[in-house]
Amino acid sequence: MDITLTLSTEFGITLTHATNIINLMDEGCTIPFIARYRKELTGSADDQMLKAFEDRLKYLRSLTKRKEEVYKLIDEQGNMTEEIKKALDEAITLTEVEDIYRPFKPKRKTRASVAIAKGLQPLADFILKQANPKLTEEAEKYVNAEKEVNSCEEAIQGAKDIIAEMISDNANLRKILREKMQKFGEIVTKFNPKKAEDEGAYTYEMYANYKSKISQTPSHRILAINRGEKEDFLKVSLELNEEDALKEIYKMFILKNSCYEELLKEVCLDAYKRLIFDSIEREIRNDLTTNANEQAIKMFGVNLRPLLMQPPLKGKVILGLDPGYRTGCKVAVINELGTVLDTGVIYATPGPNQNIEKAEKIVANMIESHNVDVVAIGNGTATKESEIFIANLIKKLNHKVTYAVVNEAGASVYSASKLGAQEFPDYDVALRSAVSIARRLQDPLAELIKIDVKSIGVGQYQHDMPQARLSEVLDGVVESCVNSVGVDVNTASASLLSHVAGLNSAIAKNIEAYRHEKGVIKSREELKKVPKLGEKAFEQCAGFLRVTGGNNILDNTGVHPEAYEATHKLLKHFGLSEEDVKNGNLQLLPKLVEKEGAEKVAQTINVGVPTLNDIVNELLKPGRDVRDELPKPILKSELLSIEDLKPGMVLTGVVRNVIDFGVFVDISVHQDGLVHISEISKDYIKHPSEVLKVGDIVNVKVLSVDPAKKRISLTIKGCDKAPEEN
Repeated sequence: MDITLTLSTEFGITLTHATNIINLMDEGCTIPFIARYRKELTGSADDQMLKAFEDRLKYLRSLTKRKEEVYKLIDEQGNMTEEIKKALDEAITLTEVEDIYRPFKPKRKTRASVAIAKGLQPLADFILKQANPKLTEEAEKYVNAEKEVNSCEEAIQGAKDIIAEMISDNANLRKILREKMQKFGEIVTKFNPKKAEDEGAYTYEMYANYKSKISQTPSHRILAINRGEKEDFLKVSLELNEEDALKEIYKMFILKNSCYEELLKEVCLDAYKRLIFDSIEREIRNDLTTNANEQAIKMFGVNLRPLLMQPPLKGKVILGLDPGYRTGCKVAVINELGTVLDTGVIYATPGPNQNIEKAEKIVANMIESHNVDVVAIGNGTATKESEIFIANLIKKLNHKVTYAVVNEAGASVYSASKLGAQEFPDYDVALRSAVSIARRLQDPLAELIKIDVKSIGVGQYQHDMPQARLSEVLDGVVESCVNSVGVDVNTASASLLSHVAGLNSAIAKNIEAYRHEKGVIKSREELKKVPKLGEKAFEQCAGFLRVTGGNNILDNTGVHPEAYEATHKLLKHFGLSEEDVKNGNLQLLPKLVEKEGAEKVAQTINVGVPTLNDIVNELLKPGRDVRDELPKPILKSELLSIEDLKPGMVLTGVVRNVIDFGVFVDISVHQDGLVHISEISKDYIKHPSEVLKVGDIVNVKVLSVDPAKKRISLTIKGCDKAPEEN
């Protein structure tokens, strides 16, 4: 297999670009670096395409390695043939390779292996030739008391067992039956009557007597069925028309006008029921689970990206409130830089110590003393009561304040972590959560990367996923987001720095230690003095690290140091200087480049056109934050409750989660509403992610409300009119 050619074809890129990408990856270049600074070599491939390319490259290399191993194992047995060699060459999946190896793989003791040990293989071959009808006469030759073959019947049965295993081990047959199962098979679930009265049984009501074509069963149902089976609520099986399957086996193993047609039909049935079906059922279910996991993990990544890329609320003093009942609500005030100014505990929600009046005094004093602009409320336990408390308090204040509900998923994980303890050794766990909630509104990316991204909760069945694969994908999303935004080398925490391309936690800590010892880092070049930050690491990370107020204005842009010379040539070519960059006097630069021609200018400064375009864009806005161009979070001053909702009301909400069958939208009533996929668009869509992403602000209309079950059904269709005042 030519891996480069395969990747070129599959990804629709030139052979040269595919070769370049593989070489760059093999050289240890990171995906963010390749995507941003090697566009000429890759055809401007983005980071998501490069990640998919990398995954596929790993698979194809693993496939090639396994083919070589199987070839060697079969060859060492003396069983290699041109036919097997050809089959291995043409195999395009690991499953196909394992099917080819199956007949030669050392087996545990089976009925067939016992029969072979008794010397009955020649009799099996005699039957398969289907030419001589004198089976009993032939079988008598194999009756041997020493080999425990005591009769013709035993000899024939042993031969049949051998043939059954041969049928089961046939790679072509298994491929045909697997494809037939995938195309025509059904997945069937039955409810376990022993669990009917158990708590949680209602969750699986729709699967009590469920049947669906395998090819048409969506991935979220596969995951639901798997969980129901794991929790012993469901019995799950696959079904395939047995007659159709047997016809395929007959076609392959029974010759026309065979003298052993009936005998072989019996053997085929035995092979199918005893050996083939269960094995293929396991394989198909494993494939279904793997595919469903990949889809779910993909959605985690799709949802995580906009969550991390939420615009920061810059220049605001924020009060974070971590709601609670018995132990009270923890509060913390942070200034514009995220420094903690004040902390406290209030009892504003139902509980033995509730004291609304005292709580109002404490919070009002914090707001007035520190000029708080926004209150960030965690969306966990007691959120509704906390919202009511803050909304009522805001009405009584002379100071203008708004509030926002913040996704607090994972805040408790951070608070109890080693990092949380290092940052705030004098605070208890709950107070750390209040600080984290405030910082999540102030700079979501900088705060969320401090926790295990699996704990953020932007998907389905996260605990059922293969954790290593989930971490790999989500860490890739974090890396992509961090590097697309850029990181201030003098203010970023070690946690944030560790996600910069080319850096790891050890180097990140060394940068932090260097700052403490030497003071402010004044240039990117100075980074080379940081212990363990070598040439390769510098190459990968330099363009993503920003130095504000340093010696070189280019150090505060996404221009890579390797392109500084070209940048100076560009400025000089058009009679400009670094002072013009600092003062924002480059508005005409794009037009100047366009007028002369991008290709000609790129040739003049000795870079490619993509790099030229990137340099121009960076010079226009040094120190820019790409997140500033995105919609800001919704800030509120009043609150609705679920009892206030009526069908037909139109409200503004924020998409909190995108799943296979719809999206959940926060409409400020504590309980998120569901917009089913059928209510997202007037046009047909295959998946909600085609239209919406986490963080999108949408107008929605209430379809139905069930306060008892805390269910809100919403639609986006026909929501052009302005939302209700609330």
